Amino acid sequence: MATLHVIFDNPVIPPNTGNAIRMCAGTGAHLHLVEPLGFDLSEKHLRRAGLDYHDLAEVTVHADLDACFAALPDSRIFAFTTRAGTWHTQVAWREGDAMLFGTEPTGLPEEHLAHPRIEHEVRIPMVPGRRSMNLSNSAAVATYEAWRQLGFPGGM
Repeated sequence: MATLHVIFDNPVIPPNTGNAIRMCAGTGAHLHLVEPLGFDLSEKHLRRAGLDYHDLAEVTVHADLDACFAALPDSRIFAFTTRAGTWHTQVAWREGDAMLFGTEPTGLPEEHLAHPRIEHEVRIPMVPGRRSMNLSNSAAVATYEAWRQLGFPGGM
């Protein structure tokens, strides 16, 4: 099992997912993509962003959020949203934790934020008046902080 899990809920921009594939290959995190996807996984921009890392990353596509969560029965699920009061750096990350990120244009829908498996809502701090960060950048910031807290297992 991967040390950490990154979940993209209905991603629509191929390069963001390609960048996340590359980041997960580099950290050992498992990337979970929740359908519907706004692109085909063979999309050239996704391949270009992921380069040759696609074969080095664990990527699983799930039919819906419930199927994704069912595949992670022992994971704590943290939903990233700009409305949260807790910063991602205030979480004591554990092996097996999962970080849930919403679709690029709108973030996580209310019904997903209200899912009973969501343990905490967290945010990445930004200066006031900013809407959000890029999806793949947000996933990288959060994953590297969690991996750092865990002591970079598998890293060199």
